[in-house]
Amino acid sequence: MIFSGVFAALTTPYAHDGSVSLSDLKHNVQRYNQTDLAGYVAVGSTGESVLLSRAEVDGILITVKEAAKGKKILAGTGAESTAETIARTKRAAELGYDAALVKTPYYYKTAYKPEVLLAHYRRVADESPIPVMLYSIPQFTGIALAAADVAMLSEHPNIIGIKDSSGNVQGVAETIAATPGKFQVLVGSAASVYPSLAIGARGAILALACALPEKCVALFELFQQGHHEKARELQAILVRASKLMVSELSIAGVKYAMDQRGYSGGIPRPPLLPLHHEQKKRLTELLATLEPATVRA
Repeated sequence: MIFSGVFAALTTPYAHDGSVSLSDLKHNVQRYNQTDLAGYVAVGSTGESVLLSRAEVDGILITVKEAAKGKKILAGTGAESTAETIARTKRAAELGYDAALVKTPYYYKTAYKPEVLLAHYRRVADESPIPVMLYSIPQFTGIALAAADVAMLSEHPNIIGIKDSSGNVQGVAETIAATPGKFQVLVGSAASVYPSLAIGARGAILALACALPEKCVALFELFQQGHHEKARELQAILVRASKLMVSELSIAGVKYAMDQRGYSGGIPRPPLLPLHHEQKKRLTELLATLEPATVRA
């Protein structure tokens, strides 16, 4: 299973009563299908996975699978316990997902020494009917997968790659150098896409691609075509967009930007808060320099 290109880390839209809006999710995926995105991640960090019930997760996974015509799909299946992670991964496999994206457990972080994480991932990979992709997102979990540990996990035949969302290009380079060529490294930071591709990353899984899919894909394609000066220019633009929309304003910023571009973004689920007026103004001004406003189809 090859994962190359740009994948959107899908958001989760909500109805006015706060329930998950599967119709709006379907609308978003159908619009993304018209772009050159390589695929989607359902119920990852950008999808507010930790704020969803198991029933809601199931509905989302089913909806994305049905709507994602011809695109590769990954399911976020990481949980705090190994047993629950395996159960979620098996469910994703039943629904026809191509791979499981498994974040590190993090609650008992002082106990999660390398040998603990290695045992956890090996057990999940042993039990998983579909390929497993590691997921390191230390800004949320407080735990980063070190290159040496990833190298050991890459020896498992069912662990095919990693999404590294640290934004640390040096760390990405170390992981690529420490793992075999078939091991697929994707990055989760829009600001590090170009330099990561230059050192051997296969692609990216991005929150920014939810609002600006065409531009994120264009960066990957420019790199692939050898148009490095244009790629660097576009990377600089995406750095600016990602800094405000994703790094500073987080999921609420991504969702608001989606609304401005004709997608169903909406507001995040409490305790996350929607943007206030000044934040909306700043983001609207930024988007005006990048993309025209779009009326929802």
